[in-house]
Amino acid sequence: MIKKLITTALFTLSLVSANALAKVNIDAPAPDFTLQDKNGKQVSLSDFKGKHVVLEWTNHLCPYVKKHYESNNMQALQQKYTEQDVVWLSIISSAPGKQGYVEADEAKALTESRNASPSHVLFDPEGDVGKAYSAKTTPHMYIIDPEGDLVYAGGIDSIKSANPADIPKAEAFFDLAMAADLKGEKIAKPLTPPYGCSIKYKS
Repeated sequence: MIKKLITTALFTLSLVSANALAKVNIDAPAPDFTLQDKNGKQVSLSDFKGKHVVLEWTNHLCPYVKKHYESNNMQALQQKYTEQDVVWLSIISSAPGKQGYVEADEAKALTESRNASPSHVLFDPEGDVGKAYSAKTTPHMYIIDPEGDLVYAGGIDSIKSANPADIPKAEAFFDLAMAADLKGEKIAKPLTPPYGCSIKYKS
């Protein structure tokens, strides 16, 4: 009986995950948005039309996020692609009072202490932007092409663990997708399962 209940629960979870991914429209216009950055500036996605844009949902207290920051993997990706004129937007959708919520000063300190180099750190405390993109986890990665179309959504890589030792063993979904898009090539896996901590939305 217990085994049957576990199997049913896992099947339901897989359906939920599949449905969540199905809401993301690849090769369709990415939803525009305007959010405030850590310097108090209003930043809109439309500001970057004509450029490749990365959206990285993040929560500095999440073990899966720590995996990629404490190993310097996320910073290396940020540097690699911003040096190629890619705009990198790190988005925090944690609501006030919930895990991962930070004020501007703390966001500045985190960026500096981790030697991170996103183009902007953006605050989405109401969660509207995260929900518009069906963002589920931290990290959750998206790529928008210069025409403003969403061309990748999903995990940073293929191994769903919080262990940094797994990074070199994993298929680097996001890195491969970004490299292909910059070359004008078709992305082999444009929609992959994200993994990490659930985003701590307001509701």
